[in-house]
Amino acid sequence: MLQPPDESLHWQPGFPVDARRTLAALRRGHHDPTHRVTPDRALWRTALTSTGPVSYRIRQQRLDDLTIDAWGPGARELVDTIPTELGAGDHPELFRPDHPFLQRALRRMPGLRVPCTGRLFEALVPAIIEQRVVGLDAHAAFARLVRAHGTEPPGPAPQGMRVPPTPKAWSSVPSWGWRQAGVDLHRSRTVIQAAHHAARIDQSAGDPGRAYALLAKLTGIGPWTAAQVGHRALGDADALPLGDYHLGRMTGAALLGRRLDDSEIEAFYEPFRPHRYRVLRLIELTPRSAPRRAPRAPRAGRLH
Repeated sequence: MLQPPDESLHWQPGFPVDARRTLAALRRGHHDPTHRVTPDRALWRTALTSTGPVSYRIRQQRLDDLTIDAWGPGARELVDTIPTELGAGDHPELFRPDHPFLQRALRRMPGLRVPCTGRLFEALVPAIIEQRVVGLDAHAAFARLVRAHGTEPPGPAPQGMRVPPTPKAWSSVPSWGWRQAGVDLHRSRTVIQAAHHAARIDQSAGDPGRAYALLAKLTGIGPWTAAQVGHRALGDADALPLGDYHLGRMTGAALLGRRLDDSEIEAFYEPFRPHRYRVLRLIELTPRSAPRRAPRAPRAGRLH
């Protein structure tokens, strides 16, 4: 029998919410130790809130009926903010695309929303680790570092899960620890720099303009990285990761029947404002919307 939760919420929103699909945007690969879907289809996650670590479980029978249980010092904060995290402030109903592909995708995924965790530093670290490298390599590096420097989750979280490291722990990872995980000096320095500003970064969560301005001032963080934070932690449905290696291929295959050149992408997405990231997410979650094989991403480049 599971340990009783420290806090619980039975949430019946007046709109559809697909928790697993919405929060899948936060998962960094299949072996992410902060994210797990169990055989009973419950979603488990861990987080480091401003009031402490938390593990939480989300169960739902319908798109308008969710039960959230939380354990740990951060349980109350998590339960208070989980509707926002699950996209309560998002407005997918305002997106009315003309393209048949997007219309079909919206019908298939009525509960898909853009998450808003409010935990900017938590979203920033994996985004930095994912800069300029193949996704599988970045995900493996992130998982290795979290297992080594994170902490045991409170409560009955599934075996192998970990709470993300604190900013102090990230800044204390030794140089050999970064090397063993496959993270180069440029990215490790950027994470350490961000860790030193973690409190200010997280305090800007209520003001996206301020948050983006603060991120832009940090060395090694450019528009691509900021967009990753925007659509995970700020609920920004327009946070399109321009410069992404796969963006032109996926978009072109789904909506045009040909690959978009890098020089075409920004203009192509302009009519979709303020839902540019929503368009990309619908494409990503639609099976076989893009070619199954593509040139391997470069191991080095200019993506920040």
